[in-house]
Amino acid sequence: MAKRDCYDVLGIPKGASKDDIKKAYRKLALKYHPDKTKGDKASEEKFKEASEAYHILSDDKRKANYDQFGHAAFEGAGGGGGFQGFGGFDSSSFSDIFEDFFSDFGGGGSSRRSSNRGNDLRYDVSISLEEAYDGTEKNVRYTTYKSCKSCSGSGAAKGSKPIRCDYCSGRGKVRTNQGFFTVQQTCPQCSGYGEMIGTPCNNCSGNGKVQANENVTVKIPKGVDDGTRIRLSGKGEAGSKGGSSGDLYLFVSIDNHNIFKRSDENLYYELPISFSDAALGTSVEVPSIDGGKSKIKIPAGTQHGKQFRLKGKGMPVLRRNIFGDLYIRVVTQVPSSLSKRQREILEEFNEIESNKPDPAIKSFFEKAKKFWKKT
Repeated sequence: MAKRDCYDVLGIPKGASKDDIKKAYRKLALKYHPDKTKGDKASEEKFKEASEAYHILSDDKRKANYDQFGHAAFEGAGGGGGFQGFGGFDSSSFSDIFEDFFSDFGGGGSSRRSSNRGNDLRYDVSISLEEAYDGTEKNVRYTTYKSCKSCSGSGAAKGSKPIRCDYCSGRGKVRTNQGFFTVQQTCPQCSGYGEMIGTPCNNCSGNGKVQANENVTVKIPKGVDDGTRIRLSGKGEAGSKGGSSGDLYLFVSIDNHNIFKRSDENLYYELPISFSDAALGTSVEVPSIDGGKSKIKIPAGTQHGKQFRLKGKGMPVLRRNIFGDLYIRVVTQVPSSLSKRQREILEEFNEIESNKPDPAIKSFFEKAKKFWKKT
């Protein structure tokens, strides 16, 4: 059966760039790789076809020959067509190509280097709402692993050096043949480092790291909220075999306040007033988060639940020079017990009110009477 056009196989136009060719192959290789398709023959053939097309089009010389002569340019180079028709493109060559893309499938060098990086650490810190408003500094003390000074993190005793791993010949990875394919894996003997510790360091027992207490002073900016994450680069655990240190992540939580409640950059609280002040009106000094006072006027006839806004009296917005607002909700307090004189005054007020009821109350009960008549 005639072979499909390489460009059609990868789904790209003839003038595609090297990056486009690489992206197209990566997409197909991920989809049809045998590790994912688990023995599906159709997927295996598509994978082989895509790899063959990429092998041709990724090389300028091979691509030029193919563009001029098609698949005939490679016939007879290795006999029998297929991958062998590329003049030495056997399973090991394929493994090298695939390794360029997917070190996670084959345990390539970049994966090994990244595995040497130290662990990230988390530390939870609680601050008050006032500290979140002003910004603050906190001293953080935590336990971590630092590079061993005795061996400079190598794990080998002073005067000795790590020795090459014989199992993988120092490559950190081993290959095994599975039919047509060559599978590449991390070396089980040296865990991918490519070397072994001959004489381990007495101080760290060959680990290259020792447990230690660490102190850092952290500046917490104003405007932080619950869940704000602060990253301290390189303050996590030390890496292995020369790998970089991990990071320390601080997660900020804000303590509950006895007056203010927060929602994003705005603050809220309830202001209790007597029902006589609500009816007659008054002026009240109220607190703000910056420690100051603001005077607000409660107009006569203010209803329960009425909300007042003090612009710019809320929380600062993180890393921006703007502030939220403070919202004050009036809560009218009804006395639970009355003196004799208070009762007399209220009874007199109630009698007057009955002769001239509030329009809203009168309207409600008129509607209620109509409703009862219908039922």
